[in-house]
This record gives sequence, C-alpha cells and structure tokens, in this order.
Amino acid sequence: MSLALRLAERGRYTVSPNPQVGCVLVRDGQIVGQGWHMRAGEAHAEVVALNEAAELAAGATAYVTLEPCCHQGRTPPCTEALIRAGVSRVVFASSDPNPQVAGRGASQLQEAGVTVDSGLLADVASNLNKGFFQRMRTRRPFVRSKIAVSLDGRTALASGESKWITGAAARADVQRLRARSCAVMTGIGTVLSDDPALNVRDDNLGEVRQPLRIILDSHFQTPLKARTLGLQGQVLICGLQGDASVEKLKAVGADIVTLPEVNARVDLDGLLGVLAEKEINELLVEAGPVLNGALIRKNLIDELIVYTAANVLGDKGRGMFELPALGRMEDRVEMLLTDVRRVGDDVRTTYRRKTLEI
Repeated sequence: MSLALRLAERGRYTVSPNPQVGCVLVRDGQIVGQGWHMRAGEAHAEVVALNEAAELAAGATAYVTLEPCCHQGRTPPCTEALIRAGVSRVVFASSDPNPQVAGRGASQLQEAGVTVDSGLLADVASNLNKGFFQRMRTRRPFVRSKIAVSLDGRTALASGESKWITGAAARADVQRLRARSCAVMTGIGTVLSDDPALNVRDDNLGEVRQPLRIILDSHFQTPLKARTLGLQGQVLICGLQGDASVEKLKAVGADIVTLPEVNARVDLDGLLGVLAEKEINELLVEAGPVLNGALIRKNLIDELIVYTAANVLGDKGRGMFELPALGRMEDRVEMLLTDVRRVGDDVRTTYRRKTLEI
C-alpha cells in the first residue's frame, strides 16, 4: 500500500479534477502489476495495473489507495475490470466519498465473491486527496492560503511593494503549490499593485496542468492589459453586478461570474460553491490582507502556509490580515500548527483550520 500511495502521488500535477490513485497487484508474494491514474478521462490506476499484469492478475490481491469506482464516468467501472480479471482480493486504503461510489464499489466486489478489506493507511490516503474529499463531502474546495512575510509579520511596504520578501527557494516552492492546485485566486488589490501572472512556470516540474486563474474583483476593475489576461489558460473574474467593463473583459478572453453581495463584497460562500461546481478540488489563495482577512473571518481558510523571511520591513508595512480590532482574547482566530521546515533561507510554517476534518 505504501508503494501504491507513492504511485498515486505521480498524478499530483495532472489528474485533477479526479483523485490521485495508485494500485499494486501482488500474486504469490510478487508484484505483477502496478499503475497510477494520470489524467481525467484516461485509464484509472486499477486498469493500468491490470493491463501490466495481464493473465497474472487472476488470483492476485489488488492494493488500491481509494475504493474502486463502480459507475460509468469518463471511463468504465474499475470494479468490473477487477472482477473480470479474476482478482481474488482487494485491499483499499480509504472509502470514496463520491456519492456515486461511497461503499457501492466494495459491495459490488463482495457480491462477485472478491474478498474486500479497507482502512490500511487510510489517514495517509485521505490526506493525499483532501481537496477531492472535501469537495465531495461539503460541496466546496479545500482552500489553502499562501502568505510571504518578514520577521515582523509584514507582507509589503506601506507603498504596496512586495517583490521579493522571500528567496528563490521559497518562490520555487510556491510554484509547486500552484501546480498541485486546481485554481489560484487573488484579489483586485493584488492585481493593481503587483500585476501577478498566477500561472505555473517551472520547467523542473515536468508535465503540469495549468490551474484556473481567478480574480476576485467586485466592481470589475481588472485592467485589460493585466499580465494574467495575456497568458494561455482560463481566467475567471468574479464580481458583483457588471457594467460595460464586463463586456470589455470578455472581449480579451476572461470568463465572468457575478455573485450575490454580502456587506458590499462578493459572497465568499457562494463563490466556493460555484468553484465546487466547476470541479475545483484545491484552491490556492495568493492575495493581500483584505481578501485573506475576509476569508479567515468566515473560517474559510483550511490551510495556511506562511513563508517567513529573515528581514524586517518596519511597522508601517502591510500586515497579513485586515481584521477589526478584537475586544476579547477569546475572539481570536486559532489554527493548529502542522509543519515547520526550512526552505532555502526562509522558514515555511503550515497551519490548518481547527475544525477541519480530513
């Protein structure tokens, strides 16, 4: 199963919106087939492993990181392929929360006489696909916010200048975060001050599926010459009721979504629902204190990654979150520390939402 999980990770940058899945077939103590799911619409991990094993699949045990699918989607059901190949036992790590599967895959195998066991390394497997799992369970994507700060917690100078707080290694690490994300989102403030590209541009990552680029822009102020609009790939601009500027943005290739207004701003809950409908599993937020503050106030940041650089920008610089003053300590926002590591000359600290269930 450990090998199957490592195989599953190979689809990290290409498999979305599907989950990462790996499969290993073992017969008489020997591995006879293995595979992973690479792209939506292509063969699932079980089918790749069965094709490699050929006739040796009969009587084998299949170790799969996710409950085999039992429905016709972009590809045929994996349960039927396993049964047809004569696999005698299936061990899967985690159940599939997709309502079209959700225990039916295991039942179908058992009804065909296949021995089924589950739960082996389930925590690892669930963490691997936390975005897919969350979208299936809650109808919203897993939201990860990335923030680069100085030692004194500043994300930019008072003027808005922020390039570059962190070093090259941290910036390369962010490219990997973008590559694993289905979408990257920023706010109009960041677009106007930094003109970010928001795409993946690291040739060392190999084949990468470019994420959807999202601009949260309540009044559609995005410049027609914004750098991200000139790049290949889809750009989605989300705002309130539009005007003539919306048509101009459409003319340069942007897709437009209008959302309800909540306190004069875009309804963030509604936005996440729209993104779930677009099959966004993991959303990476690269924004300033206004958008990050709005997200954390509503408890919508599932994971926070902070890159801290060994420099000081001074107390006039911009902070991480724009939040109202708190009157009581019990009103503070608390998160759980999950990881600390050095990235070049900077430190990457990862936190998760206290109420998050994976």
